[in-house]
Amino acid sequence: MALAYVQVPTVANARPNVLTVVIEDYFQVGSFSALIPSAHWERFESRLRRGTGAVLQLLANTGARATFFTCGWIADHHPEVLREVVAAGHEVACQGYFQHSVLEISPAAFLEDLRRSRVSVEQATGRAARGHRIGRRWLRVRDLWVLELIAEAGFDYDSSICPNGREYAALPEYETVHRRLTVCGSLHEVPISSHRLAGLHLPIIGGNWFRQSPDWPLRRAARHWLRTRDAPLVAYFHTWEFDADQPRIAGAGTLQRIRHYRNLASMPGRIRRWLTDYRFVSIADHLGLDCAAIEPGTAVVPAAPTSAGPDLLPPALALTLVIPCFNEAPTLPYLERTLRRFAAARGASLELSYVFVDDGSGDESWQLMRALFTDLPRCVLLQHPANRGIAAALLTGFAAASTDLVAVLDADCTFDPDQIPAMLELMQADVEVVSASPAHAAGAMKNVPRWRTVLSRGAAALYRIVLRHQLTSYTSCFRIYRRRAIAGLTLSDPGFCGVAEILGRLDLAGCRIIEYPAVLETRVLGQSKIRVLHTVGDHLRLLARLAACRWLGRPLPTRVAAMQPR
Repeated sequence: MALAYVQVPTVANARPNVLTVVIEDYFQVGSFSALIPSAHWERFESRLRRGTGAVLQLLANTGARATFFTCGWIADHHPEVLREVVAAGHEVACQGYFQHSVLEISPAAFLEDLRRSRVSVEQATGRAARGHRIGRRWLRVRDLWVLELIAEAGFDYDSSICPNGREYAALPEYETVHRRLTVCGSLHEVPISSHRLAGLHLPIIGGNWFRQSPDWPLRRAARHWLRTRDAPLVAYFHTWEFDADQPRIAGAGTLQRIRHYRNLASMPGRIRRWLTDYRFVSIADHLGLDCAAIEPGTAVVPAAPTSAGPDLLPPALALTLVIPCFNEAPTLPYLERTLRRFAAARGASLELSYVFVDDGSGDESWQLMRALFTDLPRCVLLQHPANRGIAAALLTGFAAASTDLVAVLDADCTFDPDQIPAMLELMQADVEVVSASPAHAAGAMKNVPRWRTVLSRGAAALYRIVLRHQLTSYTSCFRIYRRRAIAGLTLSDPGFCGVAEILGRLDLAGCRIIEYPAVLETRVLGQSKIRVLHTVGDHLRLLARLAACRWLGRPLPTRVAAMQPR
């Protein structure tokens, strides 16, 4: 049910200025784009309605109207949010489909992205989308050729320019709202307002600069603008800036965290003061554009497949996913969406079973696991009464698996399960283990701290001295096993080092191990549980035990086995 936002009169400067709002979820922001590709957006819990609802309520309370820019992906996945914006009396405009910058795709692809975005937004809102704003990186002077494509896509205005630093210093006409002629007709450009100081442009109302800066110099710059120019102030902010309780992205660096999270809690009050002191309207209001209702488009139904029927499909391969969890409450909703998306994509080729092992978590992980995963087909939820360690949790999961093939997946999804089909192709009849390695020449470590890669490669060099298989990584948890190889397995180390011990024991037992060049991404939610110095010591002790077993014939200790969890 949509909320009602009642406009109230406000005492403000009667001169109308322009307000723009970017509808964007906390995981879609530009500062996290290197950590979270658009292909992973569906895995996150959306908080769009929370932030957008708070903005709409503030606009209603202050009598302001705004243009809301949104990407086509949001229009397709959350059309109800856009309909609520329209119902509250505001304009909705486009921001590309996946929020690309002009540096990321070709001109032809950029034009296609513009058209796709416009169709999605108009179908979601039932209103004409008259304007555009770039999704990533403000347009620089050398990027102005893009305005021709924006006009060609049928937009009446663009708001992708923000004079910043020395950019546009020699082009003062790009500081204010103006009309530009293109080969496809005229296009209004609506730049974000900025103030000149010591030869540099500094934005007045908007973005990270606005949130990080003291209020008084921005107020002074706004008064100077209104005193010296006839053009309106053009402001902007984001809906996620009205959600101070949003999940924290664990993989973000220090500067990214400062840029994104600093002063979030004070942002609504700060914006409220500006909206109370000044009058704001949408871009369409200022330009006199009519965002009229449009006829809904006709959906294109894809042709049915021409296969002779399901009887000709190869039988699905049975695979059990074993997923150990310890204090993973922030990550579990992301894991749940990832697994359901993977199952939907691979439903015809894989018959998936699931074993989740809660390793004595002290947070609400167990309760969340029961709420999120109980309805998965062939799903078993197990719990250790106390924390025993990730390797001990794996042994418990292995004992509960019933299929011939067993895959281990980290709960934080730092290894994408979409890599499993390629790993399965390596699982030939004489192979007992396929082990993922991001250190492989064809693998990759994305946004992983340098110290972690150095430790991983150093450990691998030592394990290659002791073990038969010359692998590039021995510590990755992401593997596929044959159940016969891990049946009844016991270990000496129940923790992170035990993951390497599993591979070491199978190596010394003569099992064939194949390495898969995997992609490892940094954790984006929750916190790592590894104690680095403690784990380094454990690996050195394990290496000594493995060396004594191989060259001196000493048996490995067997203190850890699968247990019957409650």
